[in-house]
Amino acid sequence: MKRASTGFTLLEMIVVLVIIGLLMGLVGPRVFKQADKAKVQTAEAQVTMLKGALQTMRLDINRFPTNEEGLALLLNNSTPENPNWDGPYLEDELPLDPWDRPYQYSTQKTQNRPFELYSFGADGKRGGEDYDADIGYIAVR
Repeated sequence: MKRASTGFTLLEMIVVLVIIGLLMGLVGPRVFKQADKAKVQTAEAQVTMLKGALQTMRLDINRFPTNEEGLALLLNNSTPENPNWDGPYLEDELPLDPWDRPYQYSTQKTQNRPFELYSFGADGKRGGEDYDADIGYIAVR
């Protein structure tokens, strides 16, 4: 008595791989678009969190960090001129933006805030549009 062989033929495997490839071609761009959108929302949330930490620190030392001190002052008071510093003002280390770059901080005044605090966005350069746009509080230049 002969047994029928089980398994897939090469042709059947190729057909399945082509179908999977076509589905990924349709679904993939939508998934990546959602991932980019999530990174922008994460950057917005982190900027808001850092702004709150800066404002809390300002209540203690009566000023925002200088350009030289930067956001590092939220974690470590390395100068004796801040005797009322009561940090660290962040639970963890200073976060990087969702594209693994540091947030930008300067004492350049924005329209309604006494500092700039932003991420360069996906492209890592000043300016840009859509997902490449800067995210945060930026002075108009």
